[in-house]
Amino acid sequence: MNANNSMANRSQENTSAEAALLPPVDVFEDASGITLLADLPGVPKENLTLQLESDSLTIEGEVRLATPEGMESSHAEVRVPRYRRVFSLSRELDGEKSVAEFRHGVLKLRIPKAEHAQPRKIEISVA
Repeated sequence: MNANNSMANRSQENTSAEAALLPPVDVFEDASGITLLADLPGVPKENLTLQLESDSLTIEGEVRLATPEGMESSHAEVRVPRYRRVFSLSRELDGEKSVAEFRHGVLKLRIPKAEHAQPRKIEISVA
C-alpha cells in the first residue's frame, strides 16, 4: 500500500468570493500510518483548523495582516490570504487517533493506520 491509496487529494470548489490557496503538502507513509506536512506560512495557530468528517480531512488557515497605520489600501492581494485543502482518507486510517503539531508555519499531522490494517506478527508454536 502506498500513500496515494491512503490519502487522496480531493479538489473542491470554493463557495466564497475569495479563492483559497492550496498549501503545499508532503505525505509520508510507514507500516503504522501516514505523516502529512503542510506549509502554511504566516498562519497563526489560532487561525488554523483541522476538520475530520468520516473519510474527509480539511485543513484551513488564514493569515491576518494589518494595514499600516495612517494608510489605506489601494490594491491588496496579500492582506488576508486563506489556505484550504481537502483530502479523502482511506478506511485503513484511524482519524480518531490523529495527532497534530504546528511549528514555524508547518503543520505536522500523524494519522495511524487502524488496528485491522496494521501488520501483525503471528507466533508459531512447536507441535
